[in-house]
Amino acid sequence: MAKSAPEPPTSTELSGRACIVASRYNSEYTDALVESASATLEKMAPNLKVEVTRVPGAFEIPVVIEALASSEETPIVLIGLGVIIRGSTAHADLIAESITRSLHQTGIDHLIPVIHEVLLVDNTEQAEARSLGDELNRGREAAEAAIEMVEVMNAIR
Repeated sequence: MAKSAPEPPTSTELSGRACIVASRYNSEYTDALVESASATLEKMAPNLKVEVTRVPGAFEIPVVIEALASSEETPIVLIGLGVIIRGSTAHADLIAESITRSLHQTGIDHLIPVIHEVLLVDNTEQAEARSLGDELNRGREAAEAAIEMVEVMNAIR
C-alpha cells in the first residue's frame, strides 16, 4: 500500500459546482473525511461552490452521484466519501464492489470526474488512520484529486 499521495496541485481559480456525497454511517470517520475534503477544496479553489449531500450508508452514494451528474446544473466534479468496515461476511466486499462499478460508470457516462473515496477497511484502526490522521487523510486526497482531474478534463476539452 502506498504511504504517500502525489504532490497536490497548487491553488487554482477554478469555479463551478463541486458536490460531495457522503455516508452518515460510521459518522466519526465520514464526518472527518467531509470536513477535510471541504476544507481542502475551499483552500485550493476558493471560487468553487462546494455542496455536501449526506445519505444513510455507502450503498446509497452512487444513486445520488448519478442524480447529480444528470442534473440541469451539472457539477464540474463529484466526490463520494464513506467508510465500510469489514465484518465476518462478504457483505462489505459486495457493497464496495458495487459502489466502485457504479461510480466508475457515472464518470464515464457523463465525462465528469467522479472521485471515489468510499473506503473499505478491515478495522477501526485503518478507518482512523485514513480519515482522522494527517499522513493518509483520504478526504484531503479526494479534494486534491478532484482539483487535478477538473484541470485535466478542462485541458483536453
